[in-house]
Amino acid sequence: MTTPWSNRFAQRAKAAGSSAIRELLKLTQQPDIISFGGGLPAPEVFPVKEFQAACQRVLEEKGPASLQYGPTEGYPPLRELIARHTNRYGIKAKPENVLITSGSQQALDLIGKMLINPGDTLLVEAPTYLGALQAFNMYGAEYVSVPTDEDGLQTDQLEDALRSGPKFMYILPNFQNPAGVTLSLERRRKLVALADKYGIPIVEDDPYGQLRYEGKHLPPLLLLDRETHGIKNDNGYHLGNIIYLSTFSKTLAPGLRLGWVVAPTDVIAKLVQLKQGTDLHTSSFNQIVAYEVARGGFLDRHIRHIRQVYHERRDIMLDALERNFPPEVTWTHPDGGLFLWVRLPHGMDSHTLLKAALEQKVAFVPGDSFFAPGAVDPAEARRYMRLNFSNAQPDMIREGIRRMAVAVRELMGQRGLVPA
Repeated sequence: MTTPWSNRFAQRAKAAGSSAIRELLKLTQQPDIISFGGGLPAPEVFPVKEFQAACQRVLEEKGPASLQYGPTEGYPPLRELIARHTNRYGIKAKPENVLITSGSQQALDLIGKMLINPGDTLLVEAPTYLGALQAFNMYGAEYVSVPTDEDGLQTDQLEDALRSGPKFMYILPNFQNPAGVTLSLERRRKLVALADKYGIPIVEDDPYGQLRYEGKHLPPLLLLDRETHGIKNDNGYHLGNIIYLSTFSKTLAPGLRLGWVVAPTDVIAKLVQLKQGTDLHTSSFNQIVAYEVARGGFLDRHIRHIRQVYHERRDIMLDALERNFPPEVTWTHPDGGLFLWVRLPHGMDSHTLLKAALEQKVAFVPGDSFFAPGAVDPAEARRYMRLNFSNAQPDMIREGIRRMAVAVRELMGQRGLVPA
């Protein structure tokens, strides 16, 4: 059904489409479906008691301030906490380099609004985060894609893409969504060096960096950029070539809608102007409550707990795949994050598999939505699917993978791809 309004939609609104993930989540709300579809944290790890106590404390001690308008840049103590926290990882940020956003999705939208003119080319990974593509598409972006493998972005193919002169690169270096892969240290250094050589800035999106379950922490691109420019001391503060994004959605709770941007002060100033026209500021109450919960070392303790829970679930999913899936199907082995990336044999289609899986009461996200236009052949893109392991309980992971394996084997049999 249309109304007279539909004839008045702006061109960018007409071009907007629904997220495949958000639409799938509507379908999987049925209680009998086991869903590996959304990038959802486990609700049982949400610190409900701590939030309950913090809400009471904030309303008693800071009630009027918490319910009042606030600065667009964000609640000052929270910005200071984020600056201290990021400094541990070598990101020498100061509070004035931090902007609080309504989730990291708003940060992506503001960056698109700030940087992208219609027709500008952006460099992205193949595959890449669907939400970033949605945000950037609204501003008329075009794309050049560079493939990934188990060590992240294939930097040996990067230089040719950079010669096309992209406006910026959008990179997820840690436990990438959707593939779960991590950019190796050698490739991080090469990426930063090439970005400097060609003068192409980087948007470093790091929502999962603290959720590492094995291996050593790798330095953020922002730190390596400092080293590339020979900046070794705190007085030589530098954030020139990289904008860094992160979020509390994966470490406290996604319902808070709290993310942040770390960037040079001139970038922050422009983002503040754009945010003022969007929502004036992120919820004062949510920011103050999040600060009360996170301070005093609780955030560090809570993240350790989350790592234990998700580490177990990742291992259970990997084991279930090994036990149940035919050897013609392959998948990534992430060192952290929330996702596995599964590749089906030639001749298989993840959309067809999803229909069969839903008959088995299990769901996932087909992989083609995670590729920018022209990144790969459409048939190749449809061989992939993303599985989320953080949201389902261990027994449900085992049962869900067993059900999926039934659907996979049935379809392989129908196509003459008899599993070994």
